[in-house]
Amino acid sequence: MTLLALGINHKTAAVEVREQVAFTPTQLEAALAELRALPGVAEAAVLSTCNRTELYCVTDSEGEGRILDWLGRFHGLGVEDLSRCAYHYLDHDAARHLMRVAVGLDSMVLGEPQILGQLKEAYQAARQHSGLGGELERLFQHTFAIAKQVRTETGIGENPVSVAYAAVSMASHIFDDFSHSRALLIGAGETIELVARHLHEAGVRELVVANRTRERAERLAGEFGGTAITLNEIPHALERADIVISSTAAPLPILGKGMVERALKKRRHRPIFMVDIAVPRDIEPQVGDLSDIFLYTVDDLHEVIEENRRHRQVAADQAESLIEHGVGSWQHERRVRGAGQLIRRYREQGEGIRAEAEAQALAQLAKGEDPQRVVSRLASQLANRLMHGPTLRLREASGAERQDVIAAAEALLIDESAPSQDA
Repeated sequence: MTLLALGINHKTAAVEVREQVAFTPTQLEAALAELRALPGVAEAAVLSTCNRTELYCVTDSEGEGRILDWLGRFHGLGVEDLSRCAYHYLDHDAARHLMRVAVGLDSMVLGEPQILGQLKEAYQAARQHSGLGGELERLFQHTFAIAKQVRTETGIGENPVSVAYAAVSMASHIFDDFSHSRALLIGAGETIELVARHLHEAGVRELVVANRTRERAERLAGEFGGTAITLNEIPHALERADIVISSTAAPLPILGKGMVERALKKRRHRPIFMVDIAVPRDIEPQVGDLSDIFLYTVDDLHEVIEENRRHRQVAADQAESLIEHGVGSWQHERRVRGAGQLIRRYREQGEGIRAEAEAQALAQLAKGEDPQRVVSRLASQLANRLMHGPTLRLREASGAERQDVIAAAEALLIDESAPSQDA
């Protein structure tokens, strides 16, 4: 079986594609069940964020094609279109990729900490819905240990700059003084919590948090002295908002062009700065066509992100070194486990031969045959049966000039310290 990592991310696909391939939380159980039901797929986990959708599977040699076809069918996309922006990694390369993702080396914001939490959620979801077996379970646990080591031993997590920080930083280029600005935040998850914290620290005087459930919005808004509303109340709140930042898991846009146009009229066309961090998008792209709207998506945050990347490059190099060591130790443990399975099979085979020979010998003794002759025959039968298979395959290897097999057999079968027959 092969370890496979297959997916798309912000480097291979635009947000228009990523939002089509994203899995909502309500889709995960069905997705994992369908993945596990594919022929040759033994284990599966799904990681889906605003910047990436990745499938981690244990599968047979033909699994990659089946899994890519399934991903296209699940989201109603053509496989050819999907394959143009998809990437795949196998075995140790797949393990390395997962570790790089976990520590933020593959993120838009180098070293951003949120991805590790998202990866742990993906792991728990796969575990809850029977997607994990021994191979992925061990890989995820090993990955989390490496991520902890990287965070502890390098500076990659110091002064973290997240997508949320990048969004607020971009807003600061437009608003000289946040103390005169009002912000509308849509969603109440971890990203919006970070946005709220950054805006509050920057001096935004009024924060409004809109969420599907008012209780969750109230908990977040209360922390920063803000106001909580439901999604139905957004049109009115939009009339007073100078900054709108949205990050929900909604499958369809929350802000449409018509709603924003009506708010602009009430505002007498005072401009609104908007950042849509969500994938799928929360704000219709057509909203960006309005003359008094400055609309950005996660793909527009590159300037802030690249500055962050330059500052963290030294720590990133240290992290890469730790990951290489982590991949090496994972490969070693995997090989040891593989040898253990082979040893068990070999011992079971030998035990079967022994049990059969023993039964024959006991039957012969029960018939009154000479014990010395029975023991001699038993020893001869055991030796012949144990040596027959290896001898036959060695002859085949010699005829095929498989010197590698012959050399391996000599190392495994010949015990130089054992007494020879001539001694």
